Amino acid sequence: MKIGVVKEIKPSEYRVAITPMGVAELVNEGHEVLIEQKAGEGSYFEDQDYREVGATIKETAQEVWTQADLIYKVKEIFPEEYKYLRDDLIVMTYIHSNAHRDQTQALLDSQCKSVAYEDVSDDRGEWPLLSPMSELAGKGGFLAALHFSQTIQGGRGQLLANVCGVRTPVVTIIGGGHTGKGAAELAAAFGNKVNILDLDYDLMVDMKTYMPPNVNFLMSNRQNLLECLKDTDVLINCVLWPKHRTDHLVHREDLKKMRKGAMIIDVACDEGGAIETCRATTHTDPVYYEEGILHYCVDNIPSAFAHSASITLSNATLPFVKAIANKGFEEALREDKHLRRGLTTYKGQLTLLETAKKLDLPFTSPEEALGMN
Repeated sequence: MKIGVVKEIKPSEYRVAITPMGVAELVNEGHEVLIEQKAGEGSYFEDQDYREVGATIKETAQEVWTQADLIYKVKEIFPEEYKYLRDDLIVMTYIHSNAHRDQTQALLDSQCKSVAYEDVSDDRGEWPLLSPMSELAGKGGFLAALHFSQTIQGGRGQLLANVCGVRTPVVTIIGGGHTGKGAAELAAAFGNKVNILDLDYDLMVDMKTYMPPNVNFLMSNRQNLLECLKDTDVLINCVLWPKHRTDHLVHREDLKKMRKGAMIIDVACDEGGAIETCRATTHTDPVYYEEGILHYCVDNIPSAFAHSASITLSNATLPFVKAIANKGFEEALREDKHLRRGLTTYKGQLTLLETAKKLDLPFTSPEEALGMN
């Protein structure tokens, strides 16, 4: 199979879908890998690194898109790329079809086959291709708070660490999943007082066994959240908000209860989601203020750590790409229910239930689309 990797065109996106080590594995199994020139440059992988392990470097994205059987990406497909979609093409990337109606329609119209990383599941009921980026996003979120709390960055000049003779800062984290864990590990290691709010009691009991004593665990409810907000210096939201919900965890009025100079780091970046005042920002324009509270809502935090992010993403996604390349698309999905869970479009059929509901489009189950019923 010809597997193509293009340079990401999303602003401030520096990740690449596959590392040279990953390319070597695919080439050793008899597949051809086409890499757009400089696709790995933002992650500190040079074209020569890919050539040395057997990849073919192409000068343009058009060459990769038109010659590949499978396009292996990081971010969603942009309007400039819609023209390359075709009925015999396989696309694997973070699609986020709920949030991008035009992209979803382009995938359907093209009759291509697409798999969304974020919807591939595992036996534990988790999302193995999303969690590596979630951990990086959580840690990056805390580092962003550390950066923007500096006086020279317009912050209140509070070092988010335990400093002798100074009040210990309070970091409150909503959600104890992979993102929340990543944020908590760094915040706690710096000596901050850390509050984690979650609905899953068993998850918090488990986290308590390995988190240090400066981490407190609270059930996520309205009263506990409001009590935390009064003392919180940094609020980090790590909860993905269902697209159909119109309510919020943190309302605009709640911001008035927070300390002067406090900040909100919304890692989830769902506009009007868990935090009412959130709107997605970029690495080039990362912050804004609402009710006197700094908001950092960059929607691709892992790109700031592109080298680490690309390695972890490639490690996670490569086994699924290899399965498709070795077995063929249909056979790989029929054999693996978790990979099948990520099927988004198939020959003009929308096969992701959540997106069908959100966008009010006809739904076909992956099993029916693949002829398994």
